[in-house]
Amino acid sequence: MTITGIIVAIVVGAIIGALGRLVVPGRQPIPIWLTIVVGIIAAFIGTFLARAIGIPTATNGIDWLELLVQVIVAAVGVVIAANLYARRGVRR
Repeated sequence: MTITGIIVAIVVGAIIGALGRLVVPGRQPIPIWLTIVVGIIAAFIGTFLARAIGIPTATNGIDWLELLVQVIVAAVGVVIAANLYARRGVRR
């Protein structure tokens, strides 16, 4: 993986994570770095799930259905991360 690929993964992860956080109602007590990590993981899992259920992921332009699956996975990941992070007792 190149430096450009890593930077793109971080940017896409931040966007997917932020969208996932926006979907979840209420306040999530997790830091931005954890949101980015959840977003990166959700992007990979979401692409895998989209391919598994037959959504085409190699198209020209933006793959809206794949993005929807990624955001749903990110929302679930944000809920899980917020619950685990809050359970640790780490608050600011």
